[in-house]
Amino acid sequence: MKTTNRFSILLAIAVMMTAIGCASTTTKEGTGEYVDDSVITTKVVTAIFNDPDLKSAEINVETFKGVVQLSGFVKDRANISKAVFVAGSVNGVTAVNNDLRLK
Repeated sequence: MKTTNRFSILLAIAVMMTAIGCASTTTKEGTGEYVDDSVITTKVVTAIFNDPDLKSAEINVETFKGVVQLSGFVKDRANISKAVFVAGSVNGVTAVNNDLRLK
């Protein structure tokens, strides 16, 4: 009986430590958030690629906790506005940080 009780306690501690290890902090994403951000990044890249005015090879997209960071080079200010609009219209995006530059 004591062996079973000790095993149950050790198992509960192991499960709790695993859950704590996968939790997110302000500077680190949890496992689920990482997967969600990867999906958002893919959707934003696809949306930018599907826009005929934007050259997707020159726009980099990164996502952290739903906030999309756009960087790279575009030919004019209209493309900057359009890229920010396209990224912001993707489901799951909470904010867009614009670091796009003119060529």
